[in-house]
Amino acid sequence: MASDIKPLTKLAAWQALETHYLKVRELHLRELFAGNPKRGEQLTTEALGIYFDYSKHRVTDETITLLLQLAEESGLRARIESMFRGEKINMTENRAVLHTALRAPKDRSILVDGEDVIPQIHSVLDKMAGFADKVRAGEWKGHTGKQIRNVVNIGIGGSDLGPVMAYEALRHYTHRGLTFRFVSNIDGTDFAEAVRDLDAEETLFIIASKTFTTLETMTNAHTARDWALKTMSSRAVAMHFVALSTNAAEVRKFGIDTANMFGFWDWVGGRYSMCSAIGLSTMIAVGPDNFIAMLDGFHQMDEHFRTAPFERNLPALMGLLGLWYNNFFDAQTIAVLPYEQYLKRFPAYLQQLTMESNGKRVTMDGTVLDYQTGPVYWGEPGTNGQHSFYQLIHQGTKLIPCDFIAFVKPLNPLGRHHDLLMANVFAQAEALAFGKTSQEAGAEGVPAWLVPHKTFEGNRPSTTILMDELTPAALGKLVALYEHSVFTQGAIWQIDSFDQWGVELGKVLAGRIVPELENKTEPELNHDSSTNALIRRYRKGK
Repeated sequence: MASDIKPLTKLAAWQALETHYLKVRELHLRELFAGNPKRGEQLTTEALGIYFDYSKHRVTDETITLLLQLAEESGLRARIESMFRGEKINMTENRAVLHTALRAPKDRSILVDGEDVIPQIHSVLDKMAGFADKVRAGEWKGHTGKQIRNVVNIGIGGSDLGPVMAYEALRHYTHRGLTFRFVSNIDGTDFAEAVRDLDAEETLFIIASKTFTTLETMTNAHTARDWALKTMSSRAVAMHFVALSTNAAEVRKFGIDTANMFGFWDWVGGRYSMCSAIGLSTMIAVGPDNFIAMLDGFHQMDEHFRTAPFERNLPALMGLLGLWYNNFFDAQTIAVLPYEQYLKRFPAYLQQLTMESNGKRVTMDGTVLDYQTGPVYWGEPGTNGQHSFYQLIHQGTKLIPCDFIAFVKPLNPLGRHHDLLMANVFAQAEALAFGKTSQEAGAEGVPAWLVPHKTFEGNRPSTTILMDELTPAALGKLVALYEHSVFTQGAIWQIDSFDQWGVELGKVLAGRIVPELENKTEPELNHDSSTNALIRRYRKGK
């Protein structure tokens, strides 16, 4: 963070928000809407085909003004420019943060350490497209001459969550003659079930690991190779495995022809990597044209975030609203509720994007924070969630801001289905905001003893994100919207949103424990008494 930026809680806008919160915390959305009949039209903004309705938030005009002031005082604009210029804003790893470059057009120039990375990016994209076309056309043959009919992506974290989310989200556009499976868990069941009904001679494995040493990914990769070689010779590896990696030596050692290695760069974080070579399975599934359309959607949102005034800037507004509840109302979670079955894995994807990015406890200069950072993101597609956890959102004791995501046009028109689906989107947001008073319940003839149970407090905030249709470009815009919302919050919280040291300690300790579990003789254990007892119990049970 620039040295001229004060600690967050010392900023004038932050202190003004603390005072303002005390004045508005008891305001009800019923009052806010009654006081301004045009609120539902005024507290909206629209860009890139996204209608963003934030009128059902517990904010006034002054709230928005102060949040925008906070963004300015936090140096958000300069921070955005630093990212797009390729400066090394990932301070703890001394790296640039350039997932935005992955979807930039060919005529752009973005320098990293004095080198223009755009030609490299488009060279990889062209190579991916050539390979994808061959697989889709049946021209890429397996070792025995059979066509590839099955594609299994093996990765973990961003190397799995991005591809599987994109595949499910864009399934309407996929090649239906190909079967796609995704393996990430080191639990053997994940691999066993993924390949149970597949023919090895018709199966292509995509191994996604930048270093080609990731424990979970490479364990599954070696299991995949063993599985394939049960019915084919060792020479089959070159035709049935490709690598998404930068470690040519390890790729070659595994048996993969390095001509079938698709590279990416250390300035691409795993959770931001679905636009890179990590998206190869996506490109094979939907085709190069649709993949490029998705990249264009990302790029459009990138440019909007970089150039739009904050008062009309979708990611900035989303990030600021989330911060308002996280830091002033002490809301612990945000529910993401897509009313589109194809987006069933979108909340899971956002869990890594948001929580790995902003789950930090110190500022970039190492100071321990005295305020909350990243909230927990979770959710399920509507209307399924309405019959499980919506009860808690409506009548529970916790404040849970919600993002409703919906599309005007269905990809699979079927009778009244879409009208019923959309009616539920609008009704749920309305019910959360306005609830039902005890007087209203009584007027409906509810017995007095039952009135408390049928009273809805309301005043539960939500955003409605409405788009025309779920296309590849729309998906790109939607993902980038959340990416830059995360960036907005991280910049204001003065944290490094692009490292993930929190995943390392458990890995290191697991590496020490593995030989203790596998030793033929009783090992000397030097953990705490609980861990020692669990290890002994497991060894005995084996």
